[in-house]
Amino acid sequence: MKKDKVQHNMKKVSVTMASQNTALWILGSLAITACGVYEPSVISINPVEYKKDKETGGFVRSVDAFQVLDKDGQYYKYPFLGGLNVPRPQFIDLDDDRDLDLLLQERTGELMYFENMGTAEEADFVWRTDRYQDLDIGEWSRLLDFDQDGDLDMLTEHPFSYIQYFQNQGTPQNAKFIAVGDSVRDVNSKPLFADRQNIPSLNDIDCDGNWDLFLGRVDGTISRYETSSKSSEEAPLFRFVEDRFQGIEIVAQLGSLHGANSMAFADLDDDGDLDFFWGDFFEPSILYLENTGSCNEPVLLGDPLPLEVEGSLSTSGYNAPTLADIDDDGDLDLFVGVLGGAFNPNLTTIKNFLFYEQVDRNFVQRSSQFIYTLDVGSESIPTLADLDDDGDLDLLVSNKIDSEDPYTARMYQFENIGSAQDPSFQEREPINLFATYHYAPAIGDLDNDGDLDMLVGTWNKGVSFYRNEGSRKEPDFVLVDTTFVKLTRGSNSTPALADLDGDGDLDLFVGESSGELNFYRNIGTPQEPSFELVSDKFQDIDAGRRSFPIFADMNEDGKKDLLLGREPGGVLLYIREGNTTDPVFVQDSTFTLPLPNYSTPSVADIDGDSDLDIFSGGLAGGVIFLENLNR
Repeated sequence: MKKDKVQHNMKKVSVTMASQNTALWILGSLAITACGVYEPSVISINPVEYKKDKETGGFVRSVDAFQVLDKDGQYYKYPFLGGLNVPRPQFIDLDDDRDLDLLLQERTGELMYFENMGTAEEADFVWRTDRYQDLDIGEWSRLLDFDQDGDLDMLTEHPFSYIQYFQNQGTPQNAKFIAVGDSVRDVNSKPLFADRQNIPSLNDIDCDGNWDLFLGRVDGTISRYETSSKSSEEAPLFRFVEDRFQGIEIVAQLGSLHGANSMAFADLDDDGDLDFFWGDFFEPSILYLENTGSCNEPVLLGDPLPLEVEGSLSTSGYNAPTLADIDDDGDLDLFVGVLGGAFNPNLTTIKNFLFYEQVDRNFVQRSSQFIYTLDVGSESIPTLADLDDDGDLDLLVSNKIDSEDPYTARMYQFENIGSAQDPSFQEREPINLFATYHYAPAIGDLDNDGDLDMLVGTWNKGVSFYRNEGSRKEPDFVLVDTTFVKLTRGSNSTPALADLDGDGDLDLFVGESSGELNFYRNIGTPQEPSFELVSDKFQDIDAGRRSFPIFADMNEDGKKDLLLGREPGGVLLYIREGNTTDPVFVQDSTFTLPLPNYSTPSVADIDGDSDLDIFSGGLAGGVIFLENLNR
């Protein structure tokens, strides 16, 4: 597989917001044929429909609307995918074209699908949807032909920690998953319990034609069940086999600790039986145990040891392994989704989808971001402004904490090297700010000197003030005060500037952790702002948790309305009514956009077509882009 083809294909892919969001925790390779493991090359799904939907309000998501380059000049294949914090991958041929497609879970209940538009030898993954068939899959899912009728069925997590069975009532070429029953049960009709922190695995470990279900336990042991029925009408029943499968007890590197886990079974040594792979909360690597028995009589004895790779495999822990022959060269390659365990998960919020190619029986790392997307870590905030006064909008993306420096956040800077009508962004040096967490910028000319200054909200320091001591074309943001504005309560301040009372200067609104909104009137002069608190519960507006305000004229009546991002995701819209000096904001309950958790909307006409487009950050640390197609 040529890496530059996977990462540099700039083909546009856009879908309506009705089909957006993420997910699918599937571990282990289903591309393995040893010991009766399912051969996935007979499956396909419905193609995604690319059309505008009235339910989206005319906003259409695009993951690659325009080019974005990293600091080394390499293109992000999907700059606006939204980021990945806890990727859980599976590779399987979903469209029956004899190559492996990618399913990926990032968010609870959602399945992300990438179609392989390349070949079996040279993959080219094209994003199709964040919410495959709108299935609610909880925290994990597994796809297998349970009823052995030639198409793909599915087991998923059913809240909370039970197991839901979805039967494919379509065809191998056109899957349609329908929930059957309320929970998978054992032969005594007792619902099976699979702790949602532990990701199950399914295969035919003993080659007897029945699926085996393996449930990892937080004490480091494994419970094994085997299907006792494969009815095409009902959910499969499982017969309990044993609680300590093969006597395995995982003890990770931190003494006797063990915890949340994931498993994969794959024939790594090509001897016709399935070997064992384990990712544990307290294990920075992948633990491996060779099957020294046979397909009919597996033997997994001894202490699991860290899997050998070229160099080393050491992450923040809780690694989700999957193995697949991604380049069709006859051996299994290794993929690891880093979910973040005992070894500071803040360090792996960006480099967390690892790819190791198997070369001459050695695993050689090829990528730490297999899906190459703009990602700044966690809780991202995009901000658009013409920082260099060249007539187009540049992009800042700030975060909660720097993955390379755990003592501060970082504000990334992307210069628009395109134009106002055809933007293209190149990463430059980050904006230098004082060390703290959760940078949240608001940009405006606060001292009436014709250049842009900046307020920055922080985790617990209120709002800081940076004056531009440079020029309009070459800004130099110099710290004036780390606590220019203090909150009356709460944390996670998120400032927004707007002239609320029509007196010609910028007033200040600040969102914060409680979800309410603070309003500070500017009682200073055009040259020297001074903000006085008017209300810390402005008009009783409440986003629930983590309010993030932004002002924009959403209904094109010449007045700026209020949008509120929030922790649960989505966005709230409040239409501005009343007079020029004393406005009232009234919620438009019909307006909705499925933005990610910890949504941080930013609104601008990015493509010069005279309407407002929407960017948003979120928990996963990336950026989502919604193009306005109302006109």
